[in-house]
Amino acid sequence: MAHDMTVVTGAGGFIGGHLVAALLNEGHPVRAVDLKPFDTWYQLFPDAENLQLDLRTAENCLTATRGAAQIFNLAADMGGMGFIENHKAECMLSVLVNTQMLLASRQVATSRFFFSSSACVYAAGKQVNPENPGLKEEDAYPAMPEDGYGWEKLFSERMCRHFTEDFGLPTRVGRYHNVYGPHGTYDGGREKAPAAICRKVAEAKLSGDNEIEIWGDGEQARSFTYIDDCITGTLKLMESDVTEPLNIGSSQLVTINKLVDTVEQIAGTELKRRYELNAALGVRGRNSDNTLVLEHLGWEPSIPLEVGLERTYAWIYDQIVCSRGKKVRF
Repeated sequence: MAHDMTVVTGAGGFIGGHLVAALLNEGHPVRAVDLKPFDTWYQLFPDAENLQLDLRTAENCLTATRGAAQIFNLAADMGGMGFIENHKAECMLSVLVNTQMLLASRQVATSRFFFSSSACVYAAGKQVNPENPGLKEEDAYPAMPEDGYGWEKLFSERMCRHFTEDFGLPTRVGRYHNVYGPHGTYDGGREKAPAAICRKVAEAKLSGDNEIEIWGDGEQARSFTYIDDCITGTLKLMESDVTEPLNIGSSQLVTINKLVDTVEQIAGTELKRRYELNAALGVRGRNSDNTLVLEHLGWEPSIPLEVGLERTYAWIYDQIVCSRGKKVRF
């Protein structure tokens, strides 16, 4: 069988959908695979071969990977901090997907395998200061990642490394840092902070309510990576000869309060903040050190938070308005 297909798992999800779009735009034949029914995919492209498969089984992974020249494994059970802190077992079960996908990829002799890891692999002791100078790739060890989700990602990174060492399967690992943008989760409990804040501000503006809830004291800090930068970094890393994990993340560090300020400015409103101090918070400060990605790829994320949030807020606002059956007004 000719190996000319590019496979994207988790294609019905946020990052996966954008990746499929980019690959199709570059002229690649794409097989898009996800567990979810097609009508729940964030983006569904008729030009791709779309499959609904449970990739926790060996048989389905072999179906997904047949004739695959390259494989992007983005399939995982995940969400924002509110989800991963309360669904640790479900998050860890994603190891079944990566295990079976690696075995299938070896069997079909794919030329390259990409695993989407996360900044949640980084040791907790390196993330206690809101003014985080940036996490270097080496800061994942000694290991003390985010419980559940972070451990699964770190373990799967090691599997990729050893499949390369022992079986000669070329693997690439990107550590994503808080990716956000349009065509993603913004409600229901799996959303991440940028989408959650955009939704809360939009709902407050539409309802006339002058108050929103903020998890924690708002002084916890993060860097947020716009989806276009994430896709660019993913494709550059896949095409490179880099075998070690690399950060794919913005180094623009902001507090959650500053994130809310920015969304309020975009929306043209100012809201009273109610701080929920018992909510799931995660680490105190997380940022991306881009020394290695600049060295290896000659690139780093460059889309400012203000630009990405404006696009994200507009999309989420539209979704909320359409779901309420109202005419869109800005």
